[in-house]
Amino acid sequence: MEWRNFAVEALVERALQEDIAAGDTTTRLTIDPALQATATVVARQDLIVCGLGSIPVFLDRFAALHPESAARYEVISHPEIFDGVAVHAGQPLAVIRHRAQALLSCERVILNLLQHLSGIATLTRRYADAIAGTSARVLDTRKTIPGLRMLEKYAVVSGGGTNHRLDLSDGILIKNNHIALGGGIRSVLARSLAARPAGKRVQIEVRSMEELQEALAAGAEAILLDNMTPNLIGECVRRIRAEERWIPIEASGGIVLENIRAYAEAGVDFISVGALTHSAPAADISMRITAVS
Repeated sequence: MEWRNFAVEALVERALQEDIAAGDTTTRLTIDPALQATATVVARQDLIVCGLGSIPVFLDRFAALHPESAARYEVISHPEIFDGVAVHAGQPLAVIRHRAQALLSCERVILNLLQHLSGIATLTRRYADAIAGTSARVLDTRKTIPGLRMLEKYAVVSGGGTNHRLDLSDGILIKNNHIALGGGIRSVLARSLAARPAGKRVQIEVRSMEELQEALAAGAEAILLDNMTPNLIGECVRRIRAEERWIPIEASGGIVLENIRAYAEAGVDFISVGALTHSAPAADISMRITAVS
């Protein structure tokens, strides 16, 4: 992940502006501007780390927004602590040495992003572990918070998942509304296969064995089995594997930690889980700030 890019810096600056656009009044009134401090970022639960590279970006953008308070800082982390690593409750993730006022003013926004991304990575790891030993991989979806997709998908990868489409231009996925509005399975597949950009595989969503049969007959190159039981998924997989061509198979809809193993063992290649990004609980991470004597 390249943290020093326009998109990340713009996101970080918006977060800072949202929280301290008018100035951190409490810190200004209570803390000596010359006071130096050390902040230790600590995991308060077992988690998968994600987002450490954002800390210097927050501090740099804070300095750019408040040049009168700019000062040198240092961010230190253990060589074995980096995004994607599993840590235990009580384990330090990073140490920041900076002005106390800057640390207090940036504390909440830094933690917000670390907690959110680490929460996604942690949940993703649980899903990935649940299907370990099968040939299936866990995919994310486009069910992301507006403006955070790039970082949320990075967190999924940090947790051991695989990114699906980044945006609407990144692949062809014909869903039920396209089918309904476009004249049916055969019609939308025919148009897509005829006019697709070079190198783009045409994937279509089906919700029954009958729809699957029609999609295969119409030349579908990848299949999304939506809202089916593991047993029906297994039947569909056997039908698809009977084709003479290789067709990637994805399952989605109603898949949770408790049943994902059954879907993986049904023989699909991919399992997409919207909950990775839209329902991941924030990881419990704190920042302990102490004055430097």
